[in-house]
Formats: sequence, structure tokens, C-alpha cells
Amino acid sequence: MIWRFIKDQAGATMVEMTLVISLLLVLVLGFVDFANAFYQWNAANAAVQLGTRYAAVSAPIAQASILTNAATNDPALIGETMPSGSFRFVCNSAGCGPNAGFDAATYAELVTKMQDRFPQLEDDNVQVIYEATGLGYWTRPGGAVPSISVSIEGQPFDFFFLPDLPGFDGMQNQITMPNMQSTRTGEDLWTCGNDRSRSPPECQDS
Repeated sequence: MIWRFIKDQAGATMVEMTLVISLLLVLVLGFVDFANAFYQWNAANAAVQLGTRYAAVSAPIAQASILTNAATNDPALIGETMPSGSFRFVCNSAGCGPNAGFDAATYAELVTKMQDRFPQLEDDNVQVIYEATGLGYWTRPGGAVPSISVSIEGQPFDFFFLPDLPGFDGMQNQITMPNMQSTRTGEDLWTCGNDRSRSPPECQDS
């Protein structure tokens, strides 16, 4: 009887199919998840490019007089080229620094524009840098001409299937995208927008 039981192959196909289908599902769902991750990476790149373009034609998030009128206390510098390194303001959801105010409303507008391209984007992962790169001159009307860099840092991939499988539960929010950045020259930082209260003085009565 034991020998007959050992030789009995009834149900073997079902066991084999169970193993094969399980592996096949993991493989297929893994392809779907990683294809979605690649899509998210492309969407994040598009969001960075859009954010940089938007920041280049919007009021600065960093509130500093050098961005408003490029003022200097040294008369000898009036009209001289503003050298690289004259200023560098780093802004994120926590504020701007060093020695710069923070326009939270403009920052929120920028993040909202970027989320049009990449809805999963978290505002804590957006960074904006205004820095002097040798453009413009001291006391220039309209302020300095900064280079503006917008970057996404520490943004996690959003997986759908794999985190629910045994052994993959640590994937969610643990795998982050590579940092991505785009840089443009500030083109028209002080435009007369609809909200006059946040526009430069020359716009208040226009």
C-alpha cells in the first residue's frame, strides 16, 4: 500500500500548476510595477523641467533685496558685473536660507504646477535654488539675474503589487528615485500678476 501511495501521481499537475502560476504572477506583476516605476521616473523628470520653467518667470520664492534691486553698499560696484557666488538661496518646504525670507504661496504654486505632471510628488521633496552665476550687474533695475535650479530629492517610488507579497513588504517608501535637477536663467521674475499685493512696487498702481 505504501508503494502504491508513493507511485500515485494523481493531483501532481495541480501542484505543479500552483507553483508555476505563483512564480508567473510574481514575474508579471513585477514587470507591471517596474514599468510603472519607470513611468513615474519620466513623469518626475517632466515635472522638474516644468517647475524650472515656471520658476524662471515667477516671483522668487526667496525673499531678498538682492533679487529685487541688486543693491550694493559699495559705490564702486554700481554698474559692475555681479560675479558668481554673490548670493545663493536654497528653498524647500521648510523655508529659504541663508538670510532670505520665504514666500510660501509661491512655493505652493510651483509644487502644484509640478504635480500636474507628477501627481505623486510630495512638497517636502522639492528644492529650489537661486544663485548668482555671473549674469546681470549691481543696481540693475528689476534685480539680479539668477540661475534657478529646481530639483526633486528623496521622492519614493510608489509600487502597487510587490509590497503586498511576502518578502517584498519593505519596498514601499524605501526605494527612492535618483535626484533630478533642471536649471534655467531667471527671465522675468517680477511680473505684474493678478495678485498685486505680491507684485513689485511698480505694479501696485498699474
